[in-house]
Amino acid sequence: MTNLDNSKLRLKVINREFSICKIKNINQVNLNDDFCFVGKTDEELSLVCLSDMLPKDYIECDPGWTGFRIQGILDFSLVGVLSPIAKILTEKQIGIFVVSTFNTDYILVKNHNFLSSKKALEEAGYKFE
Repeated sequence: MTNLDNSKLRLKVINREFSICKIKNINQVNLNDDFCFVGKTDEELSLVCLSDMLPKDYIECDPGWTGFRIQGILDFSLVGVLSPIAKILTEKQIGIFVVSTFNTDYILVKNHNFLSSKKALEEAGYKFE
């Protein structure tokens, strides 16, 4: 159950192509780029970046993602922000890749699914900027 009226959330399209990669080291990553998400665990070093900023020395890469972000700053006490979005897209058989930052969430879909994703979310009451 959510404590947020999701129809009041504003989504912003990011008209750029992203790549999701497993990389060897962080030295080739441009941390000054507008969009750069790095995740490190005991098993891997992952990078989500703009496709035109892709490091040359990666292990695996899946290009061709685009998406949107939830506008504004989300309070950590909010519950159920992502689950309705994921449910809507799941019902349309659209896979997502989510990156969360301190302020908000970014939802990426494969380029060929973007228009149908946007349409499905709009039909569910979400507004795009």
